[in-house]
Amino acid sequence: MSLKRTLSSLVALAALAGAVSPSRAHAAEIQFGAELSQSTIDRKSRDRVYLRLSLKSLAAAERRKRPPINVALVIDRSGSMSGDRLAAAKKGAHVALERLSSEDIAALVSYNHEVDVARKADKVGSKRDAIERAIDELSASGTTALYAGVKEGGEQVKAFRSDMQVNRVVLLSDGLANVGPSTPGDLADLGRELAAKGISVSTIGLGLDYNEDLMQRLAAASDGNHVFVERPSDLAEVFDREFGDALSIAARDIIITIECKAGFTPKRVLGRDGEIAGNRITLKLNQLQAENERYVVIELDPPSSGLDGAEADIASIELDYMNMESGSRGSKQASVKARFTDDAKDAEGSVNKSVMSQVTEQVATENTERAVELRDQGDVAGARKVLEDNASYLSTQKGSLGAGLAAAPKASISALDKLEAKSREAAENLDGEKWDRTRKAMRQDQHKSKVQQAY
Repeated sequence: MSLKRTLSSLVALAALAGAVSPSRAHAAEIQFGAELSQSTIDRKSRDRVYLRLSLKSLAAAERRKRPPINVALVIDRSGSMSGDRLAAAKKGAHVALERLSSEDIAALVSYNHEVDVARKADKVGSKRDAIERAIDELSASGTTALYAGVKEGGEQVKAFRSDMQVNRVVLLSDGLANVGPSTPGDLADLGRELAAKGISVSTIGLGLDYNEDLMQRLAAASDGNHVFVERPSDLAEVFDREFGDALSIAARDIIITIECKAGFTPKRVLGRDGEIAGNRITLKLNQLQAENERYVVIELDPPSSGLDGAEADIASIELDYMNMESGSRGSKQASVKARFTDDAKDAEGSVNKSVMSQVTEQVATENTERAVELRDQGDVAGARKVLEDNASYLSTQKGSLGAGLAAAPKASISALDKLEAKSREAAENLDGEKWDRTRKAMRQDQHKSKVQQAY
């Protein structure tokens, strides 16, 4: 049975108050804005300034149609998947298949120490029953050639790859890659290779024995999703949400170019890969879901001096993307300005609490990554202190950013509250067998925070 859903049409560009040049396009498709962490800058201060870019499409219900899906399901059938795990994987695959229409393209790839293309990529159409039988016939044995399985899944998607489709590999595994290339770096390279073809890889890790670094880096390199599933009984829901995500893609092949001005120097992109060359930053996102805001934070070094009272252009931004509804490429521009001052209190009073709440989220995520590194080195006490300090930092930021004039949105403060609770929980679960679960949960949360995963 096909589940057909109409998704949202994208909206007209709304100029963000203050920071973004006030312009509206009659038929714009993405809300795109840029804001600084403060609108007035102390010209004597060397504190870094943050630039936040946000992208969002309109409600899914407003879209006239959705783009076709071109997906390869890649399922681990090694010996460790026997019993409840493979049964749950089959159920999840059936749920995913129900999400697809007859015009969508699907392939089924399974692997142990060898790779089997159970169903080659083709339109679902009249082949739905055959795909269902192929799912039911999966059996578990052998070891785990994860790299080869993902690579074949990518080949199946490439066979029908189109700019006007959502091109995705969905990987499920419960074990370590022990046949063929097997390091996180190997899989990240494969993810980047597929991303260059417009293909994202979503990774679903089942149980407590898979390599979360490998799975997370594969997803991150291709701008895909990453999920930790502890119980096989939860797989059907995860597959349903993953395919709901694929069905909601509103734009893809998104390229953002930022040119810094007025002596500002880009230092790094928080939480994402970005290319910095001189005063120019280039970022690429594979996809944007309807009803899901994604943002990017860039850290800037201020100039050595500025003119007191003078307003200056700080950055100009260009956005280029493929509109999945219209079938054409779209582009947007924005710019940000700031005023220089000799009054430190004036500068402090201009802080944008909404921007700083998202800067805080990314800094806190980096802190949890440092805690994982320390725990991996055997420094349990050091990891615990980093997490406890991180929770205190989040608590303080919540208090200052969620109060007073122009407080950060409640949703942003709620996100910081959840991160604080998770840091405290992780600090209490760093020992013995608890660490396997804690580490996987932390990697999942880090990934979701960095890419603003929709589910």
